[in-house]
Amino acid sequence: MAPILEGHHHRSTTKAPQKPFKSKHASKGFIKELSKGKVEAGEKRNRKSLHHQMMSKIDRRHQARQRQQLKHQENQKCKSVFSGQNGAPRNVAVVPLSRDGDARAAVQRLNEGLSLELEVPSGGLARVRLDRFKQTIQYIPVRRGLFEVLDACRVADFVVFVLSSTQEVDGLGDSMLRTVESQGVSNVFAMVQNLDLVEPPKRRSQVLASLRSYITHFFPEQEKVHSLDSNQDCINVIRSLCSTTPKGVRWREDRSWMLIEDVQWSNAECKPSKSHGEVIVTGVIRGKGLKANRLVQIGDWGNFQIEKITAAPLPDSRKRKSDAMVVDDSTTEVVLERPDELQDDLRELAPDNISMDDLDDLPVSEALTERRGVLLDDHHYFSDDESHLPEAPKRVPKGTSAYQAAWFLGDMSDSGSEVEDELDVDGDFPMDAVATLPQDGFEGLDTATRKEPTEVTPSEYPQSEAFLDPSPNEEAEELAAYRSRRKDEAEEDREFPDEVELHPNVLARERLARYRGLKSLRSSKWEISEDKAYEPEEWNRLLQISDYKGAKSQALREALVGGVQPGTRVQVHILNVPVALRSSFSAAVPLALFSLLKHEHKQTVMNFSFTLKSDRSHPIRSKEELIMQCGPRRYIVHPLFSHAAKTPNNVHKFDRYVHPGRTVMATFIAPLTWGSVPTLFFKRTIPNLGEDLSVTTSPDSGLELIATGTSQAPDHSRIIAKRVILTGHPYKIHKKLVTVRYMFFNSEDVNWFKALQLWTRRGRSGYIKESLGTHGYFKATFDGKINPQDAVGVSLYKRVFPRKARAW
Repeated sequence: MAPILEGHHHRSTTKAPQKPFKSKHASKGFIKELSKGKVEAGEKRNRKSLHHQMMSKIDRRHQARQRQQLKHQENQKCKSVFSGQNGAPRNVAVVPLSRDGDARAAVQRLNEGLSLELEVPSGGLARVRLDRFKQTIQYIPVRRGLFEVLDACRVADFVVFVLSSTQEVDGLGDSMLRTVESQGVSNVFAMVQNLDLVEPPKRRSQVLASLRSYITHFFPEQEKVHSLDSNQDCINVIRSLCSTTPKGVRWREDRSWMLIEDVQWSNAECKPSKSHGEVIVTGVIRGKGLKANRLVQIGDWGNFQIEKITAAPLPDSRKRKSDAMVVDDSTTEVVLERPDELQDDLRELAPDNISMDDLDDLPVSEALTERRGVLLDDHHYFSDDESHLPEAPKRVPKGTSAYQAAWFLGDMSDSGSEVEDELDVDGDFPMDAVATLPQDGFEGLDTATRKEPTEVTPSEYPQSEAFLDPSPNEEAEELAAYRSRRKDEAEEDREFPDEVELHPNVLARERLARYRGLKSLRSSKWEISEDKAYEPEEWNRLLQISDYKGAKSQALREALVGGVQPGTRVQVHILNVPVALRSSFSAAVPLALFSLLKHEHKQTVMNFSFTLKSDRSHPIRSKEELIMQCGPRRYIVHPLFSHAAKTPNNVHKFDRYVHPGRTVMATFIAPLTWGSVPTLFFKRTIPNLGEDLSVTTSPDSGLELIATGTSQAPDHSRIIAKRVILTGHPYKIHKKLVTVRYMFFNSEDVNWFKALQLWTRRGRSGYIKESLGTHGYFKATFDGKINPQDAVGVSLYKRVFPRKARAW
């Protein structure tokens, strides 16, 4: 019998590996090495509050049930506005993002999905009653315009973005998406038109995937892009519109607002003699209750007072038989609320007699002709006043404490004293408060990073050497050569952005009369009495809020109580509306009414965080004209930019430019806005363009979104300090004694600014010792040897006041 050949045998892959050795008694070091500082999962679960540990299982279950019931009640309260036959309609804004997008065709297609044969009007709103879902939808078809889209999305519960299957989203559509996202938006849906035109059919899924990838870049919660060509997708979108509770917008829900459905102008306006008249607007109240005592903001028209609020219910289509014999009393006016004596007025500023009450207690600033030196912090130093200099150290025996040194009347040190090594032959003294940024004061400096000079040229310059002024021609040539070299350096590294150059024939004490010195930009006291002569005319009449958090909470709490309840369809009678607005009114553009909280019409110093878009190629200059939108209002502003950090003395450095990607504080005078409201900043891209850009159909609307921000707490006492830097050149160097030129050009200016601290680019600091000659040369002592390639600077500050905003 032939032997049986064995086939190829593989090793079993199911063989269990041997278990690693486990020790019951692992050492603490071994356990610590395994954990590597990690926290075990069991420890995380056991980290509970003391109250939670003492609660029983039944108590925790009751607490969870109470949270669930509260959440359900809030949800039901939001839904109750839309419930019933006469409930508030759900506002749906339909926004086309592409050139070939048609909002009205999209609304018509959604109605056809439910077999509704309703004609969509050519202009205005489209109201549809859906008996299948027992809800009412009010469509807001908008055209491709930046401000028109923002106005529609501001009052919409749902926003439907209409995409194209054949054309990409252009620049205007992308700008509309970004502005709507920054403004704040409620629930969002995305739909595509003309998907059946894509051939071959297998490419349609790729088109949908591409559009979904694009829309999720702005709204990541979007899971699907629906097709308007599919009846099932249209039904699903309408079902979601009718059943979903809108999440709303926080700043909008804190106020009472209303989408205006109809505008009626009084017949008295037809008279040529009348410039103002009464206007009746109709709509459904949303948000908080509408109060007749509060002012209202209507679109870009402005602020107005309310005469009365009357009921305006829709006619009931379902009539009973008994109603045929009832006399029609629909013409009877039902007044829901009238204003009383506490109604807000339209005054934006305080009366003159109120603003002048406390001015007599303020200190009177000293006249310029009576001063003999520059203002440093809160004191004017004289030319012979050396109190601003640090006290020279006293020579005492080695090991003497500060308390013991007070008992020595003079220098009691011997030749072995260590202080003698720190002083040079000129009597200079060490200065310890030095840092890398001396132009901001001693607090921003770091003594540990001082850089020793890399090139020190020996000099034989003695202290007693006679000084001779150079000839005028020679000095002018040297100054021109020096400044041309300094300009090249400034363009390369932008070392001194605040540097200014004085003309030799200009007196610095007159050119910089409003400027002062500060020992520390962060902590030095700012003497406000010096700025009284330069304040704007209405500065003391602006609204001043000492406790912003408390005042804001009170204003928001007052809005919670009273007024005509949300969900009521009313007619609001507005007083003193300019007749000229009738010609600019268009029913095709959405118009909204927002009730202002208490004091929101009063002028104050408003602060806004300002973040310039990082994709911009050029910075924005301070005081440049911008168009700002904050909540329901738009203004033309010229903001002052300053550092956003908080400081103990509330002094903030003024920024001439804001570079891309930076966040600063923008300040200007505007009406008060309570809370943190998203803010948009636009810039004109076409010069001398008209302001009516909201109805344009051009792809380029003439405005560009350049920055976003948020409203901050107003602060009337916030000081914006503009800094200038005067620089000089070290002419001669002898140890710590330096002769500086080109900073001043006469001896009087040197004596005027003698009290200010000097600093160098490499972190040295010092003071002016004495003037040399008549051409502005002076001696200065520093805390160490300086580099001949270094530049000597001095920082000066003045307060700048914000400008007033204009209505758009």
